[in-house]
Amino acid sequence: MPEDAHPADLSALARVADYNRAALEQANRPVLIPCTGRPQPYAEAVCRALGCPLAACENGVWVYDFLAHRWHMDPAITPDHLAAVRAFERWVEAELGPRGCFLQLGKHASATVFHDDVAWLAREVVPRIEALIAECGWPMRVSMTWTCVNVDLKHVSKATAIDRIIAAHQLRHDRLAGIGDTASDLFIRDRVAWFGCPANAADALKPKADMVASRPLALGVLDLLDALTKT
Repeated sequence: MPEDAHPADLSALARVADYNRAALEQANRPVLIPCTGRPQPYAEAVCRALGCPLAACENGVWVYDFLAHRWHMDPAITPDHLAAVRAFERWVEAELGPRGCFLQLGKHASATVFHDDVAWLAREVVPRIEALIAECGWPMRVSMTWTCVNVDLKHVSKATAIDRIIAAHQLRHDRLAGIGDTASDLFIRDRVAWFGCPANAADALKPKADMVASRPLALGVLDLLDALTKT
């Protein structure tokens, strides 16, 4: 789906949902599992729209069992980690809030900082956040997307969430495929045998892909799914 305020291509997403329904009913193609940096409510909405049984959300903090309506935090996240995240959020509100920054709602063990001027975020805010994390000794990493700054615990990622799903469902790495479009999706690339990107993917990610679709967003995902069913 678009990172900005443009509406999603619902007709293309309906075709993705048709693909997933067939995957679950016929067991002849990979079942789609969202793996997103967004909070759990977003992942739940995607699962409802596309018929996905599971999701990894908040950049690996949660594995969400949609069918059972249960969400499981990575057991490697401790109360001290959560306290560090809360301290960082308080700093953002006090120091960056007056400059127009705001936090994404719904996150528990990570934080995302937004500002209307994304270039200013990258130029001015990211160095300040990195300096704060180093000064406080917090075990966090900082990454910039097209629209925001993500601050995550270093030992938690989309890769660790995939590892938890693999262990819980007795899956095999050599039978997994992944699709991604941002730098954080390199963690997916590390855990799958086949990896594809839609045309809108970050330039740094495309060389890591087995296939780059000619179309962006959901239409590109459809092209990648079509290629997967033919392999």
